Amino acid sequence: MSTDTSFYSIIDYTVDGPRTQTELVDAFAELQDRWVSFYPGYVSARFHVSTDGSRVYNIVHWASEADYRNFIETSDTEGRVSDIAAALGGITGTAEPRMSGIPTYTVVREVGPRAPESGDAV
Repeated sequence: MSTDTSFYSIIDYTVDGPRTQTELVDAFAELQDRWVSFYPGYVSARFHVSTDGSRVYNIVHWASEADYRNFIETSDTEGRVSDIAAALGGITGTAEPRMSGIPTYTVVREVGPRAPESGDAV
């Protein structure tokens, strides 16, 4: 398996139910498209919702940390933050951020699939 040099921003929100999950995903998908998707090194944004309706994770994938840093340094942060606040204000339910500190990560290890071998736990 090759080494993944990608960089990620993981945005975590607590929400008050499935309807709010849907509204938050829709709002943040639009924000990703409007503010982020055209920057060099942007790979994708994946949205994960908990099955109990209480959490939303937005995992933004960048080709490298340098690409992410370029986005942070050259984008209109004030405008983006203003649009995020407006999007959150338009949600009918409650959505609270759960990040502490800067929510950025690098991959340090990945375990992928393989064929079973004798002696494996079953």
